[in-house]
Amino acid sequence: MKKLSPTIRFAAVVAALGLALAGCSTVNDGTQGSDGEGSHGSHESASNESSGSDHEDDSGHESGGHEGHAADGGDPPEGITKAADPKFDVGDTVVLSADHMPGMKDAEATVSGAFDTTTYSISYTPTDGGGPVKDHKWVVHEELEDPNKAPLKTGAKVTVNADHMPGMKGAEATIDSATDETVYMVDLKTDEMEMTNHKWVVESEMKSAE
Repeated sequence: MKKLSPTIRFAAVVAALGLALAGCSTVNDGTQGSDGEGSHGSHESASNESSGSDHEDDSGHESGGHEGHAADGGDPPEGITKAADPKFDVGDTVVLSADHMPGMKDAEATVSGAFDTTTYSISYTPTDGGGPVKDHKWVVHEELEDPNKAPLKTGAKVTVNADHMPGMKGAEATIDSATDETVYMVDLKTDEMEMTNHKWVVESEMKSAE
């Protein structure tokens, strides 16, 4: 066999190295682009961050959904019965132990109505596209559409007529719990809120301010 000159051998080696490096580069590029771990990983991160933001935005819904609660609760629903012998009378000053929304717990309030009925905690999905609301306290039996005889059982499906906040009226809900405690409307003013005829606070969530 004819021997190659040093110059030709050197050129051949350089060419071979060039091909090897090109192949290696192609494999690496293909691994990042087609396997998807690099780009998909960052997409997953962004997705998780976005989910976190959404969860924060909907945190009010998750914790009882009182954000956006009407400042004026309006009149009591039709058909509800005034309490015959309430522990707290209209005009009494009370301290709230309820923690339905920021600033409520330990706030002083004035009783604006006292009623005998069945009161429910419910879970529902707002009709305005908001996230699910769990264990919302409270709605009363008279704020449900054509309900069966009170008390409704845990797990019963109902339609809500109450309009305490956006997306509640007309929502399909599930009964989480029920109580026959006297239920109250209250007026309160704190650094965080000022509310008239706030619906609702049950008797066990109140104590005398004196």
